[in-house]
Amino acid sequence: MIIGLVTVSISIPEARSLKDKRSVLRRLKDRILNKMNVSVAEVGKQDLWKSADLAFVTVAATSKIVQKRISDLSTILRSDPRYILIDLHTEML
Repeated sequence: MIIGLVTVSISIPEARSLKDKRSVLRRLKDRILNKMNVSVAEVGKQDLWKSADLAFVTVAATSKIVQKRISDLSTILRSDPRYILIDLHTEML
């Protein structure tokens, strides 16, 4: 069993409130969950409305599958213009 963990920090410059932030995060989470077999959680900066820390986790039998999912996730995260990707860190456990 291989576990892939991706942690990201994002900035949401257009957010004017926590409601705006939650809307952007909800759309991001929904988009990723509809396309990929990953779990996602907001793990930091919950009270700040212009930034967020998210964690994505996936589990598979082989590292090749986990690496593919992480690569696909990275591509999706880098393609959304509603936020700025500040930091992306990956780990294989």
